[in-house]
Amino acid sequence: MPVQYYIFLSIALFCIGVMGVLMRRNAIIIFMCIELMLNAVNLLMVAFSKMWADAGKVDAGSAQLFVFFIMVVAAAEVAVGLAIITMVYRNTHSVDINILNRLKN
Repeated sequence: MPVQYYIFLSIALFCIGVMGVLMRRNAIIIFMCIELMLNAVNLLMVAFSKMWADAGKVDAGSAQLFVFFIMVVAAAEVAVGLAIITMVYRNTHSVDINILNRLKN
């Protein structure tokens, strides 16, 4: 399968994620769209790594190593983000982001 298909898939996933962040009001769906954008970038990095034949090298600049660290950071982000969303839900009984303006006061 040509690498261009992976690049087009990554661009499509990133655009879906951006549209979800801009159009939705539910905090959980926005959080999932941010994770979708992060995974689209990971797919793009691996596709470019394969395109430039970087997959066989064992140097510190390898894209696969960066993808691994991005996935570790994403796992930590999920844990912290869901904890924050859970606490907001406990305080407001809603996950609508418009309600968060009330928490300023």
